[in-house]
Amino acid sequence: MSFLRALFFGRPAAAQSADAPAPEEELPLPPELPRLASGPEYETCLALTQSDPDAARSYAETWEKAGGGEGARHCIALALLADGEAASAGERLETLARGSQANLAARVAVFSQAVEAWNVAGQPGRAYAAATMGLTVAPNDADLLIDRALALGALGRYRDALPDLEQVSRQQPQRADAWVLRGTALRHLERLPEAEATVRQALKIDPDNPEGLLERGILKQMRGDLAGARLDWQQVIQLAPDSPAADLAEQNLALNEAGPQRR
Repeated sequence: MSFLRALFFGRPAAAQSADAPAPEEELPLPPELPRLASGPEYETCLALTQSDPDAARSYAETWEKAGGGEGARHCIALALLADGEAASAGERLETLARGSQANLAARVAVFSQAVEAWNVAGQPGRAYAAATMGLTVAPNDADLLIDRALALGALGRYRDALPDLEQVSRQQPQRADAWVLRGTALRHLERLPEAEATVRQALKIDPDNPEGLLERGILKQMRGDLAGARLDWQQVIQLAPDSPAADLAEQNLALNEAGPQRR
C-alpha cells in the first residue's frame, strides 16, 4: 500500500495531509524495469540504482555527456528517486516519457514511475497529472487508471475517481484491488449499501485480500458491528503483519478500544 493508497483509504489517526511530505519508501522499481535503451552501460547503470544510487547518478551523468541519450536520462531519474529526491525524479520521468522514442509499453511504464515518484514526494496533484498524461497515450491501461483514481482519492475527489475504477473492473473483472478501491470511494461518498456490495465482490475474488478486509472492517464499524470490525482488522494483521494495511488496521483497533470514532 503506497502513500496514495493510505490517503485513499483514510488514515484513522493523525491523518496526513495530501500536501505533507510522504513517509520514506523503498525504491518503487518493478523486477523488470522498462527498457528505454539497450547495451551494457544501461544494464550496469540500472543495477547501480538499486545498490548505490550515488554511483548510478555519477555513472549516468558521465554517460549522458558521452551521448548516452534516453538510457542515461532514465538512469539519472531513477538514481534521484532512489536517493530520496522524488520530486526531481518525477519531473525528469515525466519529461522522458513524453518525449521518448521507445515503444508504447516502455513509455507507459515510465509514466507509472513518474506517478510513483510524485507519490513518494507526497504530491498527489502531480501524480494525477502524470497518470493523465500517460492515459493520453494508453487510455485503457489499468495500472494508470488505478494510479489516477488513487491520486483523485488522495485529493478528496472520490466521485471523480469512480469512473476510472469502474473502467478497470469492466476490463479486468477479476482484479480485486479495483473492486476494493471502488468500495472505498463509495464509502467516502456515503453510499454504504453499494460500498458493501462492492467490497463483497472483491473478497469473493480474493478472500484474503488485506485491503478488502481492512475496508470491510471499516464498513462494519460504521454499521455498529464493532466485534465484526475487530475480527476483520485482526485478520489483516495476521495475513500481512508487516504491511501498511496492517498498520491501518492496528490504528483502527486502537481507536475502537478508545471509544466511538467518527469516520
